[in-house]
Amino acid sequence: MNKLFFRILVLLMSLSLIGIILVQVFWFNSSFKNNEEQFKYHVTQVIGNVADKLEKQEQYKYFVDYNNLKNSTGKEPKKEDLLEVYYVQRNSKTNKTIVYSNTLSSEDYGINNLLFNKKFSSDRFKSFNSKRVTEIYNSNSIIDQNSLSQSVIPDIRIEKSGTLEMLSKMQRDIAVKDFTDVLPIEERVNKEKLQSLLKKELAEYGVKTKFEFGVLNNGVPTKIRSDGFHYDKNASYQVPVFTDNEGNSKYELYITFPNKKKFLLSELLSITILSIVFTLIIIVAYTSALNQLLRQKHISEIKTDFINNMTHEFKTPIATINLALDAIRSPKVIEDKEKVYRYLQMIRDENKRMHAQVENVLRISKLEKRELDITKEPTVVTDIIDDAIEHVNLILEDRQGTVERHYDAARTTVLINEVHFTNVLVNILENAIKYSPDTPKIEVFTENVKDMILIKVKDHGLGMSKIAQKRVFEKFYREHTGDLHNVKGHGLGLAYVKRIVEDHNGQVYVESEKGKGSTFIIKIPLIN
Repeated sequence: MNKLFFRILVLLMSLSLIGIILVQVFWFNSSFKNNEEQFKYHVTQVIGNVADKLEKQEQYKYFVDYNNLKNSTGKEPKKEDLLEVYYVQRNSKTNKTIVYSNTLSSEDYGINNLLFNKKFSSDRFKSFNSKRVTEIYNSNSIIDQNSLSQSVIPDIRIEKSGTLEMLSKMQRDIAVKDFTDVLPIEERVNKEKLQSLLKKELAEYGVKTKFEFGVLNNGVPTKIRSDGFHYDKNASYQVPVFTDNEGNSKYELYITFPNKKKFLLSELLSITILSIVFTLIIIVAYTSALNQLLRQKHISEIKTDFINNMTHEFKTPIATINLALDAIRSPKVIEDKEKVYRYLQMIRDENKRMHAQVENVLRISKLEKRELDITKEPTVVTDIIDDAIEHVNLILEDRQGTVERHYDAARTTVLINEVHFTNVLVNILENAIKYSPDTPKIEVFTENVKDMILIKVKDHGLGMSKIAQKRVFEKFYREHTGDLHNVKGHGLGLAYVKRIVEDHNGQVYVESEKGKGSTFIIKIPLIN
């Protein structure tokens, strides 16, 4: 049930994390698309505004030139009536007649063809005036066009007059468009001014990135273009410019942005970085938490196995000690000194074994708490090896095993703690004996590699798998051998070895093959 709950919890956490990442990706894509749409809208507005300003600037230029010429003539304009409109309304109840008249006239200043060519005379540039009169007659007589032409005095007369700027402007605009439509684009637009106008308009809309522009004539690039402009219809924004009086245009203004994606991404950069950082923090926290959960679960299993093994291994010596004590109490045995000594030796050996096991646990505990005092002194490493071999000599003789020494290192002086380093080598040698099911045959090598000395302890025993080689130095780890307890231990010895060697600025690792034995290698720096 606990395993099922743990798996469901991990699955839900994983799905939640994946969901968060997918939401972040979706949000980024949506934001990028929104920015792209907004960018397109702003650019469209910009080129539309620029096209309008180009036309207005062209109109204004000719308007100024015309006015300057008009004022320079010094002539009274010739007036010409163009249109006269009469509107008469009579109210039969009040006998009141309202007559409205509107007279439209034009003024020609007689400007010579200094501004335009022969095709476009100054007749198209005239000022228009309007004279509007409203007359009210209260008489009963019928007012018609004949009576208006006579000297009929109205009861009320309202007269208004003034120029018709709108009509003049329309006439002017129509004339300019007809004239400029036949001019080449180079005479109508200045490349530098167009670039400056585009840059200013883009900056006002917040589009501050490199751009290229060009004016095309029916799809063919003209000389009005930036140096880096390349025509690409799909990657450009365009708008017609200089439309004629019928609303048609043969010119189009194109603008492209080489660094468009970079610019759009830069607008999302800060929030994207924060999003990525927070997502990474969540991922790291999740993986760390999951790793800790799995590690704690694994440690719990190992500790359970450790307790079971320790219980089993303490049970055997305790039973042996009890049996030996019971035997000594026997009247027959107590009188036999040889048997008493043998049983006492058994009690001593079993007690030493239990003591050694407890010491291993205490050493690891002190190492983790940094309470183990390790003082180092210059020492000849081969002396320490010989001392460690002497410690296991009795066990080796009991198994009829042998140790072969191959001391090939020329330099052997290292800075170590004799006691702890002896324990390290004893642990490795005991393992070599312990994991040799047949007669133990152990070889010890030394050699120099640069400023290091290598100590190799090779056996011809059971060997270990690749997985075991990676984890053999972990605390409490032991490779599973089923329910067999012929190989004693708690997985503490090699953990102790690793910690001591590392405290001596060294390295320890193992090379092994299943069924062919193992070689433990210790690398320690020499004293220069």
